[in-house]
Amino acid sequence: MDTIIKLENAQIYQKDMLVLSNVNLHIQRGEFVYLIGRTGSGKSSLLKTIYGELELNEGQGEVCGFDLRKMKRKDVPYLRRKLGIVFQDFELLTDRSVNENLDFVMKATGWSNKAEIEKRREDVLVKVGLGAKGYKMPHELSGGEQQRVVIARALLNDPDLILADEPTGNLDPGTTEEILQLLAEISQSGRAILMATHDYSLMNNYSTRIIRCENNKVLDSQNEIKEHSET
Repeated sequence: MDTIIKLENAQIYQKDMLVLSNVNLHIQRGEFVYLIGRTGSGKSSLLKTIYGELELNEGQGEVCGFDLRKMKRKDVPYLRRKLGIVFQDFELLTDRSVNENLDFVMKATGWSNKAEIEKRREDVLVKVGLGAKGYKMPHELSGGEQQRVVIARALLNDPDLILADEPTGNLDPGTTEEILQLLAEISQSGRAILMATHDYSLMNNYSTRIIRCENNKVLDSQNEIKEHSET
């Protein structure tokens, strides 16, 4: 399998403060991985390092083929075309329809052919179950539907990786289940998904690999299981 995220002895900083020490993390194509930990434990800092918001200055890091140590600020937009980001707050443009929201992102990331834009927009909306709602304004959609639009937006550039930061934090349990199911299906299509959450109950629904931020460390359930089996 292809390695989509590779961090080795990485030191994660917020400004001058060391947030996570000696991070070793490998995530493969098609994996669905939970990132858990209390508020302030370093989950968001880890995600920001992965998508280039925070620089990696100590240790090694590679994301979607980009070397985080060698990457310049001008390279960050190219990295972000290889990944999709889903936030808790939908961050949709409220004065534009769903279609116009998606068109805006595609044009901003280099799409110019009108027919290709329409085709890609239709494809991602069908994939997230919103094929008939492109003409709607964001306020006309439920919270779950808005989050589906955000996931559609994240899929536009056919990313290798989706980073989801508390994507179900504002949703009711039934809608949360639907979004998790959608993300699981997306991972099965070959994309890696790293989903940060503080809702530990979600893990009862989807048994998968768990990364935990705790005491300035990143603890990997995969490594813990491996170490336990070797003792």
